[in-house]
Amino acid sequence: MLTKETYDSTTAYVNTYSIPSELKITDIRFADIEGSPMHCSLIQVYTNQGLIGFGEVRDAADKNYALLLKSRLLGENPCQIDKLFRRIKQFGGHSRQGGGVSGIEIALWDLAGKAYGIPIYQMLGGKFRDKIRMYCDTDVQGRDTGLTMGQALKSRMEKGYTFLKMDLGINQIIQEPGTLSAPLGFFEDMKKLSDVWANRKNTEMTELEIIHARNRMYDAYNVAHPFTGIHVTEKGLDMLEQYVSEVRSVIGYEVPLAIDHFGHIGVEDCIKLGRRIDKYNLAWMEDMIPWQYTDLYARLARSVTTPICTGEDIYLKENFKPLLESGGVAVIHPDLLTSGGILETKKIGDMAQDYAVAMAIHMAESPIACLAAVHCAAATENFLALEFHSDHISWWDDIVIGRSLPKPLIQNGFITVPDAPGLGIDSLNDEVIAEHLHANIPGLWESTDEWNHSWSNDRLWS
Repeated sequence: MLTKETYDSTTAYVNTYSIPSELKITDIRFADIEGSPMHCSLIQVYTNQGLIGFGEVRDAADKNYALLLKSRLLGENPCQIDKLFRRIKQFGGHSRQGGGVSGIEIALWDLAGKAYGIPIYQMLGGKFRDKIRMYCDTDVQGRDTGLTMGQALKSRMEKGYTFLKMDLGINQIIQEPGTLSAPLGFFEDMKKLSDVWANRKNTEMTELEIIHARNRMYDAYNVAHPFTGIHVTEKGLDMLEQYVSEVRSVIGYEVPLAIDHFGHIGVEDCIKLGRRIDKYNLAWMEDMIPWQYTDLYARLARSVTTPICTGEDIYLKENFKPLLESGGVAVIHPDLLTSGGILETKKIGDMAQDYAVAMAIHMAESPIACLAAVHCAAATENFLALEFHSDHISWWDDIVIGRSLPKPLIQNGFITVPDAPGLGIDSLNDEVIAEHLHANIPGLWESTDEWNHSWSNDRLWS
């Protein structure tokens, strides 16, 4: 017999004003923030039933990657996630170009969860864990030495973090003579370009000259690792090894420590460096060369004993497969806002598990992307750790409001998986967002009606 008490306890978890089969997308709007830790475009997808889904474009990406999808989604039911993803995924690409498709996909999952009254992880098949381990990526304020980095990492351990990451590469030795070799004048030319770009607002450069300087910077910084001619000398290798040794002397050898940002050096120098630091019990070496060079990754993995990791710039599951088949990685590292979103990343993790490869998740964005990764990580068995790069940002978790969300969101190095519909976010804190709007993109949820009728013949076959 149905009593009022049993009825109330049942409907407490049901969004009674939402009829999922009749849900329709009516609008998509954005707010661009900076410093969280980087420029991110937050997304709100509106519906005809008052539900709003939250998403986010990848850090340091252009929101136009998401805006061009609006006309393809208006009037559609956001609960048909796979159908809509297959419609829009052709408009994504690797690295930041995947940010539009992936950010919208997250918002669709949020809407579906809210419409049906269940958390996203449950729609993915349930969870393997109740808490998600965060690995703390750490920078140094002031002089960057192994000891100062060790102290910075130690302070993160004191906050409860059980997994750490730091940078290790040519930027830490570039000012020391005799540590690097390159074609004569190479580093000097790079510095001149950087100085011109950094001082562009304080000069009398015309707009065309500024654009030209930007394009020269683009060319200079987009020379792939095998083609730069940069090599690390024995003195440079000594300094980098000493840096790691000093870090370990402060934090000990038990805590996992991953390393990243080596610089644009070829695979031979990566192998030299890897062999020098193998003995320091590192969790992984990340993105040592561009992910596209599968054979080089396989060569690197066979040459060192430290696990090799890459993946934050790879779009879609099928593009992870060559690396897995080659044995070139021990850890894959997708970013949900590039890989294709929540479901695609779970598929990537499941595929990696078949190759005995663990999945860590890259994340340098707001709590929206973070919570999307939390749900995905909860539902993926071979998950290892989720990146956090905003420990020093006091307002980071104030961006989101949720009755099921603890404050702070990260406690003792973990995030508890929200047991609430969708992502677990009830609303966004517009006051906080308004305080941190991007200086050059100041609008807050402004109209995007100019994108309502963008159209082309999108079919990829005749």
